[in-house]
Amino acid sequence: MSNKQYIEHLCRKAKESSRVLANYSTVQKNNLLRKIAESLRKKADYIISENRKDLAAAKEESLSGAMVDRLLLSEERIASMAASVLEIALMEDPVSRIEKMTTRPSGIRVGQMRVPLGVVAVIYESRPNVTVDIAALCIKSGNAAILRGGREAIHSNRALHAVIRDAMVELSVPESCVTFIDRTDRELVPILVTMNTYIDIVVLRGGESLIKTVTAESTIPVIKHDKGVCHIFVDESADEDMANRIAVNAKVQRPGVCNAMETLLIHKNYRHKESLLQSLLDQHVEIRGCEKTAAIFPGRVKPAGEEDWGFEFLDLILAVKIVDSIQSAIEHIARYSSNHSEAIVTSDYLNAERFLKEVDSSAVFVNASTRFHDGGEFGLGAEVGISTQKLHARGAMGMEGLTTLKYVVYGKGEVR
Repeated sequence: MSNKQYIEHLCRKAKESSRVLANYSTVQKNNLLRKIAESLRKKADYIISENRKDLAAAKEESLSGAMVDRLLLSEERIASMAASVLEIALMEDPVSRIEKMTTRPSGIRVGQMRVPLGVVAVIYESRPNVTVDIAALCIKSGNAAILRGGREAIHSNRALHAVIRDAMVELSVPESCVTFIDRTDRELVPILVTMNTYIDIVVLRGGESLIKTVTAESTIPVIKHDKGVCHIFVDESADEDMANRIAVNAKVQRPGVCNAMETLLIHKNYRHKESLLQSLLDQHVEIRGCEKTAAIFPGRVKPAGEEDWGFEFLDLILAVKIVDSIQSAIEHIARYSSNHSEAIVTSDYLNAERFLKEVDSSAVFVNASTRFHDGGEFGLGAEVGISTQKLHARGAMGMEGLTTLKYVVYGKGEVR
């Protein structure tokens, strides 16, 4: 079977299954999710053994420590995945919910009903936990999912999909409700994103080159989970301990994820610059700073180049700039941000409100780490991705982002 025939076959089966899953009751969907969570816990050893193959390949290819961390599946992470699936099972089902019902002068009642999008294709890289997150969210929202993971996580993704598939088979759910593309050929992606007869939306989670290519070639609406060039601005009134804790957490906890801080902006009048930079240096962060930043720690701060502003390092590397004012910080963010997540650390209420209003990103924080921009942390159970665009979803995209609205009209024989 050629690659085109292979993809078309998978898409056709997914389309058929989407009509079945869309009509499942909440109880049926929740039972499947509970079975998947149970199977993840029971088959953790199998999943970890397959994940080791990907980790070994990553080390052979000399991937960075941050990238290896993205691939890692430990007992703790598998337990967290299972807990996330159970949380989604406990959440309200958005499907068939009626909204904005009104009675018109003609006598008809007009409202809107939440319905699944249909078939959701998700193209992603590195993080195998995405396989489970997306499958669970699509199941609960009544959508069939087509999953295309990265080559670097192929063994882990196969194992996770096998666990999900076995749970579906056990409960007599059509296997193609969650489809995994088991081939790693690069030419599969351009074929997949032109299957507009079968697929309703494509969600992209990957590098800049992948997103540019797919966006240009797709004949299907695309939601982009673009790079995360996240900024934190430490205002002149910021509390020293709070600023240090937030900056270290945002950069160090997991530097290889999209909501990690990549640029730190510091007000020129902030009195604790040395303490802030030292807290990052103590965590082995490489600082690439402007001239004023370099002058604080001569020899310990590398000079930043133009290419460092707006760069997603995904590593223990941080661009730092001292700015004249909150206006300068907002202008820098507007120029270099990817519109993912930005934060201000401040004790000034008016500056906090101004930052919230004027910074045009999908999530804006006051006195909290950008690491909180996550579907689980936002109460969504998990996320399909973090949309950096404004249509059809923006920010952490959960179940509701996988639905759309149709008008429903009730009458008693009215005619126009």
